Amino acid sequence: MCGIAGVLDISRRRSRESLREMAGAMASTMIHRGPDDEGIWSSKDGFCALSHRRLSVIDTTQAGHQPMVSSDGTKALTFNGELYNFPLLRRQAEARGANFSSHSDTEVFLEGLSHQGAQFLTFAEGMFGLGFYDEQRRELLLARDAFGEKPLYYTFQDGLFAFASELKALTVIPGFDASISIDTIASYLSFQFIPAPDTIYSKCSKLPPGSYLRVGDFGPGEVTRYHSFITAGDHSATASIDEQADELEELLVRSLRGRLLSDVPLGAFLSGGIDSTTTVALVARKLNRSIKTFSIGFSGVVESEHEDAQAMARHLGTEHHQQFVHPEEFGRLADLAYQMDEPNADSSCVPTYAISQLAREQVTVALTGDGGDEMFGGYGRYFQCIEAAAGRGQEIAARRWHIGRDYYSHRVLYYIDAELQDLFGTVPSMVADRLIQSRRKIDLDPRPLLNRLREADVENYLPTVLAKVDRMSMLHSLECRTPYLSVDVAGFAAGLDQSALWGDGRGKRVLRKVAERYVPAQWLNRPKKGFGVDPMNSVARNGVLDRLMTLIAEPDCRLANWIPRETLLRWAHERLTQSGFYHAWAFLVLELWLRSHPYKVKLQG
Repeated sequence: MCGIAGVLDISRRRSRESLREMAGAMASTMIHRGPDDEGIWSSKDGFCALSHRRLSVIDTTQAGHQPMVSSDGTKALTFNGELYNFPLLRRQAEARGANFSSHSDTEVFLEGLSHQGAQFLTFAEGMFGLGFYDEQRRELLLARDAFGEKPLYYTFQDGLFAFASELKALTVIPGFDASISIDTIASYLSFQFIPAPDTIYSKCSKLPPGSYLRVGDFGPGEVTRYHSFITAGDHSATASIDEQADELEELLVRSLRGRLLSDVPLGAFLSGGIDSTTTVALVARKLNRSIKTFSIGFSGVVESEHEDAQAMARHLGTEHHQQFVHPEEFGRLADLAYQMDEPNADSSCVPTYAISQLAREQVTVALTGDGGDEMFGGYGRYFQCIEAAAGRGQEIAARRWHIGRDYYSHRVLYYIDAELQDLFGTVPSMVADRLIQSRRKIDLDPRPLLNRLREADVENYLPTVLAKVDRMSMLHSLECRTPYLSVDVAGFAAGLDQSALWGDGRGKRVLRKVAERYVPAQWLNRPKKGFGVDPMNSVARNGVLDRLMTLIAEPDCRLANWIPRETLLRWAHERLTQSGFYHAWAFLVLELWLRSHPYKVKLQG
């Protein structure tokens, strides 16, 4: 795992050396992403400079140094991530006459892009963000993996195009425009994280998952999508549930084999949920690999999963390590916002940060269960929405009740339309437009509702989760890998009918069938818990609320630039004291983020 950056001088006003200095300065802000090595490359035409910070995982020798340059010196690649199927792609390349000088997956990516261009992305099984410059074409290609596990930000300001793994790297560009609008503030409060292509900064974008962008003499072109998660229509499976479980197990094992490739120590997060447990069970029992596991518990919280994780570690025979977070510490732990690259209101950033710190003491790579809920229908809100829609056929037909509005409510949003209206005096247009689009997409789609909801979450919720995992783990130079976001596993999941996802009153039916082969049935039938504190936990909420009230009462309160101070104070005293933990947490994280990052207020109009 690494940090990448680069600049392209569209205006042709800057020297080659100044481009190198800018690229180097951007990389220097991301040493935590790559503490093992650094590199800078600039094109002979003086148009492009690329930089890199390296966390050595595969081929830890200097043969894997980046930016990596083609043998003829005309192409260069700066690459963050892992190409899991690189052994297969390497053999295919060698069959057509390619030669390799290292064992690095980066070299395979460089050869593939050089030979096939963007088409090569459709064969790449991995997680990545990359910048590939072709001097002969005078073109930069940016690309991001299928689900956006690895980040990629960019901006085009004053004739300079720049990109990086982290948003803060872009802020070191001379003359950087750090404008923040009411739209992005509201978008964050509603979705927990600002959905692509937008960012907290109005003049910056993030490349959407499964997409690429070409940048040439006239600047950036249109973003092109090369992968989408598209679920099946209304159909019945021809295979039995056990046969489907056989296929899923084979796909997960294949995914795990690729994700177990590493030249450094590897472990796994074990939360006590079915996703991470199935991952560890397959590694330990199916692949017969010893593995270290890590979990975080919450002191005094009934919903804490640490005891379940510990019991499962004993059952599977892993070397287990655990640590505790105290709910009363959440007010102080919000200081994590100072280290966030872009504000993220997912409160499980705290345990993810803690478990990454714990794991990094032992390993450099960790397996996770992220994506399992979206792929296999694990969130309770899916079935709550389905139940709410049952029997409302006439109301839906008469458009008196909308499934999309029911789902994009507090089921998935932190702040709903009415609350944004109260805070800002209006629903800012960017959020209003996204909500209309997202709700209508659910309402007008004839496919089974569970499939529509899974697809909606992959689009609007999974990016929040993946951003949290990437940023919190990389703060400790830890690489996280999830087998559930393999393109093949996701393709299988997308084609499932509802009977394979929901059965016996529970979600993830086919995944449970796989887990039953390795895990006791009574353990699998426990109530689902989340990786965080109960949203109504009063100890955590009160600690967060007390600190928030202190900050918004101060003369230099940052949130007051977008929300009237009297409104903030009223919300804190009247609404947040009655709301759940999440509402106060979102405000506190944003206020602390604004106190530690550059910004200026963008006026409306």
